[in-house]
Amino acid sequence: MEHTIAAISTATGEAGIGIVRMSGKNAFSIADSVFSGKRNKEDNRKLLYGHIVDGDQIVDEVLISFMRGPKTYTTEDIVEIYTHGGIISVRKVLELLLERGAELAQPGEFTKRAFLNGRLDLSQAEAVIDMISAKTEKSYEASLSQLEGSMKHLIGEFRKRLLDLLSYIEYSINFTEDLQEELSYEPILEKGQALLEEMSKLRDSSNRGRMIKEGIHMAILGKPNVGKSSLLNALIRENKAIVTDIPGTTRDVVEESIDLNGIVLRISDTAGIRESEDLVESLGIERSKEIIKDADLLLTVFDASKELDEEDEKILSLLKDKKVIILLNKTDLGCVIEKTDERFPQEAMIIEMSIKERKGIDILEESILDLFFQGEIIPSQEDLVTNIRHREILERSIESLEEALNALEMGIPVDLLEVDLRNAWTILGEITGETIDDDVLDRIFEDFCIGK
Repeated sequence: MEHTIAAISTATGEAGIGIVRMSGKNAFSIADSVFSGKRNKEDNRKLLYGHIVDGDQIVDEVLISFMRGPKTYTTEDIVEIYTHGGIISVRKVLELLLERGAELAQPGEFTKRAFLNGRLDLSQAEAVIDMISAKTEKSYEASLSQLEGSMKHLIGEFRKRLLDLLSYIEYSINFTEDLQEELSYEPILEKGQALLEEMSKLRDSSNRGRMIKEGIHMAILGKPNVGKSSLLNALIRENKAIVTDIPGTTRDVVEESIDLNGIVLRISDTAGIRESEDLVESLGIERSKEIIKDADLLLTVFDASKELDEEDEKILSLLKDKKVIILLNKTDLGCVIEKTDERFPQEAMIIEMSIKERKGIDILEESILDLFFQGEIIPSQEDLVTNIRHREILERSIESLEEALNALEMGIPVDLLEVDLRNAWTILGEITGETIDDDVLDRIFEDFCIGK
């Protein structure tokens, strides 16, 4: 990392200020070559007033901060220049730094340097991008917890316990050679099973973690004119979807997101499911069926004032093996459908409501949280896997540990277990970055924005 990197760290567009950031061994000298103002060479972490100049020409009036490594974000010398906001000013300052010897930073290169220089482990580095993209308080808190090192410490503890098992095997092999007798392997089984349960629990948290990070994908489905679009409008508290008495008004999927007690609900209002000769409506219906397959939750709306018919039964056939809430709408017109109707999925939650009169909306929102989180949002301090890469790594490590323990129970010589245990230990290191290929590392940081 001999070269010095620079990038714009604020979003493009009009703003009060813009920030241009530079990191590397030549950051101070490059900044000094373009900064006109009073600066003591010993100044560290102070905001200094002056101008960025290109020869005799003033480029911008700025505040500038010189931050000496290693106590910086990247552990290198860093300079941050606070310009006037806007597209032109920050771009001209950046171009001047590049002319004076800096190189344009790659996506995530500042954070990558923080990782390579040992300030962050890989799970913490990944938490940075999660914080930037967080849409709710809960997803922000989960990423902040990981940035503070919750995953790092947990994985470190798992790897330490795997090393303890490896050490016991090494000791038992040497002990047997010296004394011609065997040690008991019960401690390996007991400690290994306890570790396996904890690792499995963490892996199994990934579905809840994903929902906190990405939200719950919820699809609204039903026949035309049962109140799907009205339900969407009621949930988001605005008239986003067109509501008419004409069947087939919604011809494509309408998507919207809301924050429900810290969890993002990504709502898809699907086209009314029915047989249609209209080409556009038919395409919308087919797309709706694809959305239904991928949804975490199906809100299935029926007109409670009318008996279930053949089209309703076709919709019910789409609900197999899915989390479902049945909504019996239009109860203000009377209710002729029984909640105990055997055609409804046995595990489905059933709510009677009148969207027109806003009856049942609060019950529905509470039921959604109850269905996924037992009525309570997971505390931010609880350890959760929110990253699909981490889940896949845990899965592979668990498989290796299971193979080792199963082999021990089958009476396979203990020295043959070492390969699987060491493999489990090595794989876990991919989460924190202690054992990871450069290609994988590059792919991770490709998702970052330039300037972070």
